[in-house]
Amino acid sequence: MTRFSFTIAATDGRARTGAIAMQRGTIRTPAFMPVGTAATVKAMRPADVEAAGADIILGNTYHLMLRPGAERVARLGGLHGMMGWSRPILTDSGGYQVMSLADLTKRSEEGVSFKSHLDGSRHLLSPERSMEIQRLLGSDIVMAFDELVPTTSTKEVQAAAMERSMRWAKRSRAAFDAGEEHAAGAALFGIQQGALDEQLRGASAQALIDIGFDGYAVGGLAVGEGQDAMFACLDYAPSQLPVDKPRYLMGVGKPDDIVGAVERGIDMFDCVLPTRSGRTGQAFTRDGPINIRNARFNEDQGPLDPACPCPVCRTWSRAYLHHLVRAGEILGAMLMTEHNIWFYETLMADLRAAIGEQRLAGFAASFRDRYRAGQGETR
Repeated sequence: MTRFSFTIAATDGRARTGAIAMQRGTIRTPAFMPVGTAATVKAMRPADVEAAGADIILGNTYHLMLRPGAERVARLGGLHGMMGWSRPILTDSGGYQVMSLADLTKRSEEGVSFKSHLDGSRHLLSPERSMEIQRLLGSDIVMAFDELVPTTSTKEVQAAAMERSMRWAKRSRAAFDAGEEHAAGAALFGIQQGALDEQLRGASAQALIDIGFDGYAVGGLAVGEGQDAMFACLDYAPSQLPVDKPRYLMGVGKPDDIVGAVERGIDMFDCVLPTRSGRTGQAFTRDGPINIRNARFNEDQGPLDPACPCPVCRTWSRAYLHHLVRAGEILGAMLMTEHNIWFYETLMADLRAAIGEQRLAGFAASFRDRYRAGQGETR
């Protein structure tokens, strides 16, 4: 069976559509990966995530190493067996969480020692331990361990973090390869760093290419720099990476972020927005996001999005969802999240079709105009 292969079926400008083939299934690209931080896409059953069109989900190394523990997950059949998801899983390396817990961490060349936000226990996360954890989890796509610093850091700090990330990428590669049985069926992605500096990102890309990875992520974005700055970086960063390997933009994003990034050559995405927003009463629609808590929906018998094919829009009204969310009913979070996951996966399907039919520019412009026009009215 195929361990890992990436095929580009069509291009339109810098955008590509294709497929990643792995032992647990095919991932259609561009792809959006719902985030299953703690072995669950919050408020969703795995079968419903798959029904929405997701080919792959994301798990989190940092959170799972703390609870329930990577060794326990391995004893329970890995993430796939434990949570009942049979398709591919990508696990991030823990680098982002380490940055977000800066007050609880101490960095060195060895790795990052940190205090658990759950119980205060001490841990060391190194490239070798990150690879071990992801192996125990049974990850299909493993992310190299990296160091992430804010884009507002000085260039000296950004350069030092990028260079350390490349040393850690080399150690990640060696540790991944040492787990021969797991490596025989899994893939390893490197992570480009360098903040918003084209020269640093170019050096990072070349270092990763020299090491050799199955795919390459653009890391260090979507951390508060704003869409214009992110797109300016994406105008050059993807082209610094191999054209024949998948490109993954980590932690992105809003629907119009995704459309713009696809236009710039990105193939894979993940973000907590559709699930987090669903739990807090926000629904994504083609006419912009809406807050279902708003009183104007209390007797609105229309669907969240008239053009949406999801079971929620086919069955329940905005008025009912308004009632559920305002009443704090669990079903409200479930239905809002299901709709949002469908919205994101339908958007990816539309993007794949537009690229394949050489009409991406028109689709993207139309989507942006409609989505942005509705934002002020529907919030």
